[in-house]
Amino acid sequence: MPKKPPIIIKANGDRVRYDRKRLMTSLLRSGASQELANSVTDKVSSEIISGTTTTYNIYANAYNMLKSAKYHPVAARYSLKKAIMGLGPTGFPFEQFIGEILKRQGYKVKVGVNVQGHCVPHEVDVVAIKGDTHALVEAKFHNQTGVHTDVKVPLYIHSRFLDIEKKLLAKGDTHNIHEPWVVTNTHFTSSAIQYGECMGMKLFGWRYPESGGIEKMIEDSGLHPITCLTTLSQTQKNLLLKQGTILCRELIEKEYLFQELGLSGAKAGALKREIDMICSA
Repeated sequence: MPKKPPIIIKANGDRVRYDRKRLMTSLLRSGASQELANSVTDKVSSEIISGTTTTYNIYANAYNMLKSAKYHPVAARYSLKKAIMGLGPTGFPFEQFIGEILKRQGYKVKVGVNVQGHCVPHEVDVVAIKGDTHALVEAKFHNQTGVHTDVKVPLYIHSRFLDIEKKLLAKGDTHNIHEPWVVTNTHFTSSAIQYGECMGMKLFGWRYPESGGIEKMIEDSGLHPITCLTTLSQTQKNLLLKQGTILCRELIEKEYLFQELGLSGAKAGALKREIDMICSA
């Protein structure tokens, strides 16, 4: 009789059976070769202690193996979910990040807009316009693992959207399509998805929809947050965020920042190579 997989502890405290295929798939999605994914998965799996090891332990072990073996671009993409959480503690950098992704998709974008509704004014995280489409986007940011976006968020966003849409239509707005969107860096609960789909909302979360959640939006756009870089310290990342620098590509466009970060010579070269490999993969 085959041996049962060990029990691991999820971020929300739930205990589940370890599934090595999930780790393998995550590594392959991050650009690891099959050989590298097999090696890391075997090593990480061998160190799991049933009933004690957490999902964060598994992530950290895999990430450290990739980083120590000099697979920096793979490590950076593997840590994408954690890197997005690193944009906090406030949600504003995340709003800017989503705005940049939508710009890359051809939308005209405004971040942090006050919009008058029929009843009351509303602050909309991102307003995105392309052709006849006018999207009102809620960028729901979480900076802790294990926290899901529940049904209260699409409920609130939909009611806000109806108030704004009524005002727009009364003013004779020329857009044919008005859409409420919710973009989050974590998973949606099943009830949030059920409500959103029922009301015709667009929801983008981690691994949702299957055809292209937020992680695919990031990969397709080639816009990665500076928090995913393995060649920068946390202090350096915080300095960049404080200055409003969010994207890896911005560092290449603003090389004067290298000097402000105290980087020159080999360290600057390593950073440039990592950014190039992450953004071009």
